[in-house]
Amino acid sequence: MTTMATHWRLILNGKSAGNDAVRAAVEAMRASGVTLDVRVTWERGDAKRYVDEAIADGVRCVIAGGGDGTLGEIAGALAQRAEDADALPALGAMPLGTANDFATAATIPMEPHEALQLIADTSPHAIDVLRVDADGARHWCINLASGGFGTEVTVETDDGLKRLLGGVAYLVTGVARMGRIEPIVARVHGDGFDWRGDFIALGIGNGRQAGGGQLLCPEARIDDGLLDLTIVPELSGELATTVATWIREGRIAALDHVGERGRMREVRVEADAPMTLNLDGEPVQARRFAIACVPARLRMHLPAHCPLLAHARIAAR
Repeated sequence: MTTMATHWRLILNGKSAGNDAVRAAVEAMRASGVTLDVRVTWERGDAKRYVDEAIADGVRCVIAGGGDGTLGEIAGALAQRAEDADALPALGAMPLGTANDFATAATIPMEPHEALQLIADTSPHAIDVLRVDADGARHWCINLASGGFGTEVTVETDDGLKRLLGGVAYLVTGVARMGRIEPIVARVHGDGFDWRGDFIALGIGNGRQAGGGQLLCPEARIDDGLLDLTIVPELSGELATTVATWIREGRIAALDHVGERGRMREVRVEADAPMTLNLDGEPVQARRFAIACVPARLRMHLPAHCPLLAHARIAAR
């Protein structure tokens, strides 16, 4: 049972500020004895400022209310701090975005009250975070760093289309782009892995999927201290066959047929020209990326049987 000593802070994406289900969920948690403050983001930098304020206030759990971008921004604001994971607030998620790729793969409830109840009912689990250095700038990624075709689809999908169709919007945009996929020339290397060539899709996973359900790293775990790597090389005339495989056998089978895959602690990506990696929905452009898995960097409330966990869950409290 919760007590008034339980202090949470919900950092809510401004797009979801008028959500009646969110308001009802917050009121229900407060009625159960949780001290739950709400902050609403309107511009870049708000999430970090609210995270810093939450830490100064001794908040026990910071909850990301929004999509993958909101979750990634808040996770990054926590991960970049000097404190160890145990000294930081735990991270929670209230999925309110279009795709909710991380939450979907982690089986976090999509209904706001259920998402908050999950936090009340579980102890936080140590999770890894990806640290991404791109041409001298540092970024953090909790879910997936993706490049190539999927990244272009995510970046180009219209906000109005996303509001109208939800995750299907990414598929619609992807189909429209099928005739103009341009491969990216790059070298990908690290921990006994060295690949050079043209690729149309790249996934570097802590999590498993991005871009509205593109399952790029189907076996990734968020607590094994390793990142999962998937490269889909240029397919030329095989592209139609590959799409048919996706439909007939599922995306994981398609990756087995055409992709290069590996698991390692660090990986470097070096492109002949500036390329874009999408980090939790945030596009970052550079020619060189150094990506490392930072083990147990944060603690997060997750379902007891979360598919992304490799190690046994701490018992629910």
